[in-house]
Amino acid sequence: MKIGIPKEIKNNENRVGATPAGVKELVAHGHEVFVQHTAGEGSGFPDAEYVAAGATILPTIEDVYARGEMIIKVKEPIEPEYKLVRKGQVVFTYFHFACDLALTEAMIESGAVCIAYETVVDRQGTLPLLIPMSEVAGRMSVQEGARFLEKPQGGRGVLLGGVPGVRPAKVLVLGAGVVGRHAARVGGGVGADGPHWDI
Repeated sequence: MKIGIPKEIKNNENRVGATPAGVKELVAHGHEVFVQHTAGEGSGFPDAEYVAAGATILPTIEDVYARGEMIIKVKEPIEPEYKLVRKGQVVFTYFHFACDLALTEAMIESGAVCIAYETVVDRQGTLPLLIPMSEVAGRMSVQEGARFLEKPQGGRGVLLGGVPGVRPAKVLVLGAGVVGRHAARVGGGVGADGPHWDI
């Protein structure tokens, strides 16, 4: 199969659909892989590493979509990509169709085979592609919350872990799923008061 890995164009998305190690595995199993120029740079993977893994570097996103029978992405296609997706092409990414009617309609109209990472279930009934992203979201939630409590960010100047003579901040975590558990671990790890649970 010819597999295309485009550079993500969604705002603030620096991840890439496959690492050079992943590309090496695909190539070892007989697939031809096309990676867009600089697609991996935001994640620390220069083009040279993809070439060493057996990929062909293509200059534009249009080239990657045109050559790929399957497209591997991180985030859902955004409006400039809709016209690049074609009938019969497999697009493998996080889609989150339930919250985006325009995307859903565009993908139906394209005739592509859309496989959403967040719906892939393993034999145990778990979500092996969604769980790692939920872990990241939980950990980042406390980190981002702490950042916006800083004075330079317009916050009240609160340090989550406190300092001698100043009590630590209180952290409330709602829910005990994957996101909530990881938020609680980080909140407790930085010395915040709590985390408290409301399940």
